[in-house]
Amino acid sequence: MTRLIVALGCVFSLLVACCASAALAAEPVPVFVSILPQKYFVEKVGGALVGVSVMVPPGANPHIYEPRPNQMVALSKAKIYFAVGVTFEETWLPKFASVNPKMRIVHTEDGIEKISLTAHHHHEDKGEKGGHTEATTIHEKDPSAVKDPHVWVSPPEVKTMALNICRTLQEFDPANSSTYLANYQAFVKEIDELDAELRRIFANKKGMKFMVFHPAWGYLARAYGLEQVPVELEGKEPKPAQLKALIEQAGKEGIKVIFVQPQFSTKSAETIAKAIGGQVVFADNLSPEWARNLREQAVKFQAALR
Repeated sequence: MTRLIVALGCVFSLLVACCASAALAAEPVPVFVSILPQKYFVEKVGGALVGVSVMVPPGANPHIYEPRPNQMVALSKAKIYFAVGVTFEETWLPKFASVNPKMRIVHTEDGIEKISLTAHHHHEDKGEKGGHTEATTIHEKDPSAVKDPHVWVSPPEVKTMALNICRTLQEFDPANSSTYLANYQAFVKEIDELDAELRRIFANKKGMKFMVFHPAWGYLARAYGLEQVPVELEGKEPKPAQLKALIEQAGKEGIKVIFVQPQFSTKSAETIAKAIGGQVVFADNLSPEWARNLREQAVKFQAALR
């Protein structure tokens, strides 16, 4: 009887140990991302094996965002931080590293050919009666100094981001490497289907222009042969003379829709829309439902393209 009790005790202890190990193994890898679309990407590749926290909450501007104290506390427990190149990271990534030196910081945009941010400068030409519009980089002396960070609006670029995410998770958690690979391959198929759909939507719109307040759609424009015309100049509202030139350009191009992000002011966009008899339409590039959102925005752009 004593031997039976001892044997049962050993079996019970073994079962408890196995269950504890299984629970430990099933614990999701805690990771952070900068923006909501990245959460979609990481969860597509990582599935239930990752627990994703987002630094920039809905409605916040990722260019000027300042993390909250509770986020810094949560960050101290993260294993990986997936960066994307948005402006606030320039200041905060070093601070994140100091808060959690063991956390791996991965730039998911690595390998993507970046677009230089441009602004349409409107000025008076002394040799002309009126003004003219000249596309100039934000840093005129160094055209490559400032790069457009909005890579996530283009399906082809997201494939590169997904691969970077997959490789990182495989390196961090090799025991589940095959799962990450399978998830990545399924996600690539989804991206390719979305890409094909957008190519059909924009098939007859090559070279056409759409006006946006904040230049957040440059990579989508590049992928599908379009051109975005930004209202915002160097992160600032346009001056009266610049606003006048934009209104003239919109009239000349037949533009009747100005797209704005919910995170930005609509004042200048509304001024232009009123002057051209057009309208302001919201186009959010930070939606958590990345694929569905791109489809919806593509239809809006298609209807507005001139």
